[in-house]
Amino acid sequence: MRAMTTRLGGAWTRRLLAPAVLLLLLGGLAGPAAAAMDIERVVSPGGVEAWLVQDHSLPIVALSLAFRGGAALDPAAKSGLATMVSATIDEGAGPLDSAAFQRQLSDLGIDLRFDAGQDEFTGTLRSLTRDRDQAFELLRLALTEPRFDEEPVERIRNQLLAVLASDAEDPGKIAGDTLSATLFPDHPYGRDPMGTAETLGRITHADLQAFAKARFARDRLVLGVVGDITPAELGPALDRIFGGLPATSAAIDLPEAVPEGAGRVVVVERDVPQSVILLAQPGMKRDDPDFYAAALVMQTLGGGFGSRLTRELREKRGLAYSIGADLATYELVGLVTGSTATQNARAKESIDLIRQVWGEMAAAGPTEAELDDARDYIVGSYALRFTSSSRIANNLVALQLEDLGIDYIAKRSALFAAVTLDDAKRVAKRLLDPAKLAWVVVGKPDGVVSTP
Repeated sequence: MRAMTTRLGGAWTRRLLAPAVLLLLLGGLAGPAAAAMDIERVVSPGGVEAWLVQDHSLPIVALSLAFRGGAALDPAAKSGLATMVSATIDEGAGPLDSAAFQRQLSDLGIDLRFDAGQDEFTGTLRSLTRDRDQAFELLRLALTEPRFDEEPVERIRNQLLAVLASDAEDPGKIAGDTLSATLFPDHPYGRDPMGTAETLGRITHADLQAFAKARFARDRLVLGVVGDITPAELGPALDRIFGGLPATSAAIDLPEAVPEGAGRVVVVERDVPQSVILLAQPGMKRDDPDFYAAALVMQTLGGGFGSRLTRELREKRGLAYSIGADLATYELVGLVTGSTATQNARAKESIDLIRQVWGEMAAAGPTEAELDDARDYIVGSYALRFTSSSRIANNLVALQLEDLGIDYIAKRSALFAAVTLDDAKRVAKRLLDPAKLAWVVVGKPDGVVSTP
């Protein structure tokens, strides 16, 4: 395992407040970096498809991959299986044990990482052009011949257990896990992809091997490649890396996720000076025709400086240093989420004010000036997501996972430009309802108690 994923604010922040695909796709297009991109569809002789952006200005190649189906498919009794695989799959493969595999990565300066979200199992590779064949071979070995030897598996298991122990004292992580369980008590989305100490302890070598054989298949594979490589070079390389994977896999069979807990308040007492507050209500999925209007509404409501929540809670009353609200989209559900932290003595005041601002936006929607500012920000900031080869490769994968089309970047700004003020007002009324918010508060909030 090269490095543990940074967990800012606990699992809720990573899984719901900032889902990767949404953050990559929320903005429109602006700036030369994005505007100048030429995305090519490359299909290998064996039928493996990748989207490619050539860039021969630097001798670097970046590859991003995703297999559809993530931690939500883990058996409940072995929750954390996908995470365990992501953390151990580069700890030895084929003829190379853990030390030899990691030594090759280090000696050649190859960056290879894997991660498991609720809906996808992802990986990234970055290498100098001169070493790309060796990098591709190491990736092939990891995906097709992982060893899962006892020593690295137990070492990684202990590291994951240490993370869980640390998270158990983290107010943000506690809040995130509690909100997930409140929203989805009977659905895999209610479980932390990291699992628990008990479930991680049940995962065996056979489980890890079975996961790799069952879940890594070409029909689930999505690829983005950026850098110093041509289509003629990439096509055969795709077959060398991925051609040994099974052509097909079992269908993903999970029920739609229906959020519960509307109007409920859950207080988790912890002896901390500030209360961490998370909130969520049903939202909309990414393919909803109103998504672009909803994104603009949420930018005006809770998109940072200039948003109504920031203005009312931070600027006018000093209740919180930071507050945000956003859309969260997953394969099986859409949510509207929010988060803040405030002094225990002012927690009730903060919650009451959030409800008020939430309701005002639902009733009247944004003003024309707010809508224009939100559109300018979303359109103008998108180019910042194309500042490196790895980021571009990640975007190419995100576009495919969301089925947005290879021409999406060119038309993205127009989709936001088409949203009218009437659209935004209508969608605000449809989307937002303070009575449907579920709340989790971790701390000692004065005047806030749990409700059934």
